[in-house]
Amino acid sequence: MTPSSTPSPQAEAGHWTGFARRGLRNQVVCGVIALLIWTMTTGTRGNLLTAWIYSTAIGSLCWLFIDGGRLLLARWLPGRQDWPARRRARWPGPVLMAACILVGSTLGYTLGTAIGDAITGFSTPGLLKNSTALVISLIVAVAASWYFMATEKLNLAEAATETARREATESQLMLLQSQLEPHMLFNTLANLRVLITLDPPRAQAMLDRLIGYLRATLGASRIGLHPLADEFDRLADYLALMALRMGPRLQVLLSLPADLRDLPVPPLLLQPLVENSIRHGLEPKVEGGRIELRAQRRGEQLLLTVRDTGVGLAQADTRPQHGGDPAAPAHSHYGTRHVAERLATLYGARALLRLLPADDAEGGTLAEVSLPWPASNSPTDARPAAQPVQKKTAQ
Repeated sequence: MTPSSTPSPQAEAGHWTGFARRGLRNQVVCGVIALLIWTMTTGTRGNLLTAWIYSTAIGSLCWLFIDGGRLLLARWLPGRQDWPARRRARWPGPVLMAACILVGSTLGYTLGTAIGDAITGFSTPGLLKNSTALVISLIVAVAASWYFMATEKLNLAEAATETARREATESQLMLLQSQLEPHMLFNTLANLRVLITLDPPRAQAMLDRLIGYLRATLGASRIGLHPLADEFDRLADYLALMALRMGPRLQVLLSLPADLRDLPVPPLLLQPLVENSIRHGLEPKVEGGRIELRAQRRGEQLLLTVRDTGVGLAQADTRPQHGGDPAAPAHSHYGTRHVAERLATLYGARALLRLLPADDAEGGTLAEVSLPWPASNSPTDARPAAQPVQKKTAQ
């Protein structure tokens, strides 16, 4: 074998674990055959015990020689690198498999009957005088081998399909994320360009904030999940950038309970919603307003909300938003669609995004992101937790 064709230790363990499972199934088949033989005899307890002894001895040895033999052949026989799929499943090919079945059945029947005779004291006719029993053994061996081979090939196909599905999902998420970062950067630079003309010292302070924000954000955006506390910290940095531009027109309130800080969430998930709240809600309003970010548990869901007191929605649509929906409402901006597509890719129907008017006197817009409650509170990218998020007001 070439080095590239050498199975990994995990693959080796998987093959021998499957070998043990097939051995257990073989014992069930041996028991069924013993019952069939017993029903064709007198039906006494002694006959059942005798049938079980011979069936188990012959069946176990046949399985051991056939299944173990084909595993060893596929493992050690050279020249099989042109059959990578068969090597992964350890099936050496039709000719060698037929040889394994013939030799294994012959040896299994011969040694099995000898063991049965030694236990029961009977004398079983030799192989040439009892060819019917050998034929039955061959038929059972062929049927069992075909079943095991079909099952393993089906498992391999399912594993390959799952791998392809996972790789496609990861590629789609990378594409969505690569679209998000330039969009966020473009919006921030556009704000900076305006501020350079109006207030150069504040523009310089905003540029310094932007450099620090990008340094912290762009690396974190390459991971699959990060703690919810990190998500709130990045949003706090971004809102500090916006506060430099909007001044006292922007107030910020962040609320993250301590017991939710370490929950794993996709990075930059709420960023587009916060951008939408500022650009389409607060900036068009002369006096500005407040943006609130909250996290809470609701049953078996993690509920993340982004609420602003801006100009509000002209027409609400409270239907759940999903990525790629051609019937998305007209007010669904890029950020909203982006979040919906990421949720659909990551969680399917288990997560949803709602965009609706805030139901109080202050008005504005409420965006709700509902995620399935994770099985573990430990994020996949474990890092030291940040300090507790406190209520903040940007002036």
